[in-house]
Amino acid sequence: VGRVVLITHGCDAGKIATIVDIVDHNRAIIDGPTTEVQRQVISFKNVVLTDIVVKRLPRTIGSKALAKFLEKEQVVEAWQKTAWAKKLEARKRRSAMSDFDRFKLMRLKKQQRHIVDRQVALIKKERA
Repeated sequence: VGRVVLITHGCDAGKIATIVDIVDHNRAIIDGPTTEVQRQVISFKNVVLTDIVVKRLPRTIGSKALAKFLEKEQVVEAWQKTAWAKKLEARKRRSAMSDFDRFKLMRLKKQQRHIVDRQVALIKKERA
């Protein structure tokens, strides 16, 4: 109870929620008042546990009180700082790009790589 989970299947896929109670070894009750996830029973097969935990969260806490806990602990901000969340956001941004946008991005990365390679070559030349 108190563990933050990432929902992987269903209409709330990609959102985070908090476990508020355990039903059995296959299911839990989750709630996400700050991420628009309704309180629901969900299978552990449809969620992935994260490293974020809300300390001293009472079992079956109400949505309003849970929202206060999550705001106090700054759970959403902690999630957005993780490499996992950044990777998911980058993947979503990349999938929304057009073919021409991906081409421009490739050209910019190529230019950056060229600049870095030149600087590395200069440093190697100075040391030799």
